[in-house]
Amino acid sequence: MGRFLAGFLAVLFLCAPAVRAQEKKKKGSDHTRSVKGAVFSADGVAVKQAVVYLKNTKTLQVNSFITKDDGTYYFHELSPDIDYELKAAADGLNSPTRTLSSFDSRKEAVVDLKLAKK
Repeated sequence: MGRFLAGFLAVLFLCAPAVRAQEKKKKGSDHTRSVKGAVFSADGVAVKQAVVYLKNTKTLQVNSFITKDDGTYYFHELSPDIDYELKAAADGLNSPTRTLSSFDSRKEAVVDLKLAKK
């Protein structure tokens, strides 16, 4: 019985760092935000396969998302401390650039984009 208890405690001791790492990861996800929305044509119709660009204004890194059939897009795990610029393009048309500000405290912001001629 003593060997069983010693073995159990050893396994528990070895697993504790992994459990703490998972807890930190979960807590870290509390410090992120998301943005989602849809891309619309000038007459209000959802645009599928439009490209939505998300630019980190600090690093200037750009990510992109091709809208779904219903015109929707999303970006997850964004830093709440950074401003992001969003813009959409499709069929030679572009949307005006919209900014997701670091002062916007929403965990999940909704930013719709409307295409217009240049």
